Amino acid sequence: MAYNHSVSLELEKCKGCTTCLKRCPTEAIRIRDGHAVISKDRCIDCGECIKVCPYKAKRSVNDDLSVIENFRYTIALPAPSLYGQFDNMENIGYILRGLKQIGFDEVYEVACAAELVSAYTRQYLKRKDIKKPIISSACPAIVRMISMNFPSLCDNIMPILPPVDIAAHQARKKAKEEHPELSDSDIGVVFISPCPAKVSYVKNNFAGDRNYIDAVVSIRDVYFRLVDVMNKMKEEPEESTEAGMIGIGWASTGGESTATFNERYLAADGIENCIRVLDQIDNEDIKNIDFVELNACNGGCVGGAMTVANAYIAQARLQTLKRYLPVSPNRPASQWIPDEFFNENVVEYQPYNPLSEDFRTARRMMKDIYSIAENLPMIDCGSCGAPTCMAFAEDIVKGEANADECTVIMRQLFHEQLAKYKENSIFDKLKPRTEKGEDGE
Repeated sequence: MAYNHSVSLELEKCKGCTTCLKRCPTEAIRIRDGHAVISKDRCIDCGECIKVCPYKAKRSVNDDLSVIENFRYTIALPAPSLYGQFDNMENIGYILRGLKQIGFDEVYEVACAAELVSAYTRQYLKRKDIKKPIISSACPAIVRMISMNFPSLCDNIMPILPPVDIAAHQARKKAKEEHPELSDSDIGVVFISPCPAKVSYVKNNFAGDRNYIDAVVSIRDVYFRLVDVMNKMKEEPEESTEAGMIGIGWASTGGESTATFNERYLAADGIENCIRVLDQIDNEDIKNIDFVELNACNGGCVGGAMTVANAYIAQARLQTLKRYLPVSPNRPASQWIPDEFFNENVVEYQPYNPLSEDFRTARRMMKDIYSIAENLPMIDCGSCGAPTCMAFAEDIVKGEANADECTVIMRQLFHEQLAKYKENSIFDKLKPRTEKGEDGE
């Protein structure tokens, strides 16, 4: 089944530099014919290329805010990271009212659902029949990374649905109870997302039949509309957040982990750090840990490619907002975890673009890759259009690149040939006279 990506390249803006090439964590980018090419098989939609591209040639593909016009009744699902985008914000109620003023009929905070997930996670961690450490399923980029590169860790992924899915479920249920005249098609549930990975999560229907989200818009698009209406507010809003410190804390690294009330946890952010942690867990270098929270973006969701504010400034703002909030006003009625809150889609190992379906052929190709790599400079300069010399060797074996595209080797060959023919040639005449042993006259 084709994977629907949410990171796109604007070809006319791309200059063919190697910035994104070197920063892509899955080696999904190549430079071909003077511009970047993104491999759909390898891309995890982490948005790292969007953040680092100096020419703004990468962008996220998401729904426009005008999508709310397609429904009779629309519900906004703001991610907790939205709250950290605004300066001098002391009352989240301004944001909630602002969302209604820009066209939404109702708002259901994802932070509220996050508190429910935290409560269910605490119960789930007590089970004796689970494989530990449990790895959070909240970051879709991390889940896709595991499914592609860490087959032995697929069973470690938390089977409980992420907060956004539970928020969508609860919001739709509430709307139908309060407005029985509305049909399912009348209600539009719109998630306000901080990153393209979460857009892809919805597009690819990872929640299965329990996907109640109809559209995903970016925090960036909503932010500028909100700033305009919020600046015009003269009265204190009646609306107030129904979330507490735990729910809003999910926006930053460590927020989900500390909410488990378990000291045996690990929380890491930044895709490269997360890959390092996964390697260590896979190799059993990390032990005696019950829960692992990994965020592909630096700082957590506040560092997403579809946000506006600096991630660390947003973190500080959220600390201020949480100061006078209760710990967690959203708690389940019992310790029993409802079946509808479990993900029906099990994460399976899905390797990207294998060398060959035939084992013998793949083994031979792998041998050729290592053989070619031994003769490459192994300096990973990226001039060939591949991120590393090993990746370049793989491209050669697959027939996607030619050996003469290595500029280091070509320069070396050029100088070797030049050394053979430079005597009594035009190059000899270009030398300074003193170098030829003459008196300089």
